[in-house]
Amino acid sequence: MSRGNLFIVTGPSGAGKGTVLGRLLPSMDRLRCSVSATTRQPRPGEEDGVNYYFLTKPDFEAMIQRNEFLEYAEYVGNYYGTPAAPVNECLEKGLDVILEIEVQGALIVKKKRPEARLVFIIPPSFADLELRLRSRGSESAETIQKRLAKAKEEYASAEQYDYIVVNDQVDGAADELRSIIQAARCAADRRINLLR
Repeated sequence: MSRGNLFIVTGPSGAGKGTVLGRLLPSMDRLRCSVSATTRQPRPGEEDGVNYYFLTKPDFEAMIQRNEFLEYAEYVGNYYGTPAAPVNECLEKGLDVILEIEVQGALIVKKKRPEARLVFIIPPSFADLELRLRSRGSESAETIQKRLAKAKEEYASAEQYDYIVVNDQVDGAADELRSIIQAARCAADRRINLLR
């Protein structure tokens, strides 16, 4: 059995990464989405251990000290990180793993794991991004402005990615991401053993 593929899906807050992955994951076998840890407060409907591991700042910092994250970053006043052990376990079992993380963390993982494929998800326009953030109704105007400023910085890093998926319609974006994963599974280095 060959090792699984590692995909890093990222993009600005409000791009719809979670919605696209929610549409994709049930339709693909051998694909898992890593659960990240965060110190931010849960949004309505989010569950601990399902959407995120919601940690206190001291608990998160203790995990940093024990080197238990594949990556971690501070983003708009909160920590986000990817516990390494569950990711490595899935990859060793031949399962493909998607990390849904922030841009800063994605570039850190790419340096550590050059084989990872980076996917940047964006809305059709910056105006659409602003509308999505405002329509959530879960954040203050100040936080939204911080997220929009951060999004401009993140857009500047898109050239470092392998793929850009435009989320104008969720089904279309999920299909594009599915195609990227299928192509990676068919790569010559993944199937060369079938010729031996």
